Amino acid sequence: MDNSKVTPMLHNCNIVVVGGTSGIGRSAALAFLKQGARLVVIGPDPDGCLQMEREMGDMGKVLQGDARKVGTVDKAIEMCTEEWGSCDGLYHVAGGSGRTWGDGPLHEMSVEGWDKTLELNLTSVMLSNRAAIQFFLKTGQPGTILNVSSVLSMYPSPTHFATHAYATAKSAIIGLSKALAAHYAPDDIRVNVICPALVDTPMSARARNNEEIMDYIKRKQPLAGGRVGFTSDLDGLACYFMSDQSRFTTGQVISVDGGWSVSEGYRNE
Repeated sequence: MDNSKVTPMLHNCNIVVVGGTSGIGRSAALAFLKQGARLVVIGPDPDGCLQMEREMGDMGKVLQGDARKVGTVDKAIEMCTEEWGSCDGLYHVAGGSGRTWGDGPLHEMSVEGWDKTLELNLTSVMLSNRAAIQFFLKTGQPGTILNVSSVLSMYPSPTHFATHAYATAKSAIIGLSKALAAHYAPDDIRVNVICPALVDTPMSARARNNEEIMDYIKRKQPLAGGRVGFTSDLDGLACYFMSDQSRFTTGQVISVDGGWSVSEGYRNE
């Protein structure tokens, strides 16, 4: 087979990646580029934005902005259409821990921890998805949206990852995504969800530096020797959902979790 004649999976696809300058989003953005996509990437950090701009070259644009703010993703979609002629899909990765604001077990949680964690992880998704759907409806074109939730939305860890506002937000992403998938299917707009377990990103540093948690992870994520996930572990599924190969798939929630959802994680001693 002559691989030089194989059309890349995302050839001529124009995608907005929300939270695409670090971690899971950055890895996906670079994978999308390799598959022929053209991108607009949103990130909050000036240094991360500059580095990503260099890595993407002529096939990507960067918007420094806060996904929690009204209009940020709308602006990115506008950039995408002005630069590439259209916007075909949105991948929302942006989110993070609310521990510094007071997220934790409910009896210890602060109201600020609740509010800010939901704003970062849920309100941002509502705003980005709304912007994408408004664009698809206005232009009358089909489109794809992929949101990142977490295995904690369905398979909680009672001791080591007891951040209840975070789990709530990630669960709500699934509910929102399924509702959108059902409502907008007649418009040929599909909405799906990826649920990662513990992945090697800046957010997971606390867990990765804790010997007790890593012992737990070895049993909870037993695939590939019992390791923390790589950001690249999610790239293949992300490419699928952003491509026409998923044109008949919507409202689906798939875990990329190393076995988290089917493993106990504790020693039977």
